[in-house]
Amino acid sequence: MNLTISGHHLEVTPAIREYVQTKLERVKRHFDHVIDIAVILTVDNLKEKEKRQKAEVNLRLSGKTVYVESLAQDLYAAIDSLIDKLDRQVMKYKTKVQGHGKEAIKHLPDNTPEEAAAV
Repeated sequence: MNLTISGHHLEVTPAIREYVQTKLERVKRHFDHVIDIAVILTVDNLKEKEKRQKAEVNLRLSGKTVYVESLAQDLYAAIDSLIDKLDRQVMKYKTKVQGHGKEAIKHLPDNTPEEAAAV
């Protein structure tokens, strides 16, 4: 699995890099067929009082690419929110891939209404 962390208008410090890596361990723990992760951290200076921190991720899985973004006033809060969203998306994809809840109709037992009434 390849992990790329980059910053836009932001220098990615070792502390931020370590924080993102530890948070991504949760996603990798739930679903280990991850091919590539690209994280982009951005700081938008809109006004003097309004600094907006943005975190976005592209997660490539076999057969699907998951894109998630999150905005917050604090970069660490944006990363936390991003990981929560990403984890939900990965779990949703995992349940779709496994598909344990769905069985083909032709494999179900053959119950006709007459047999059900006789029981």
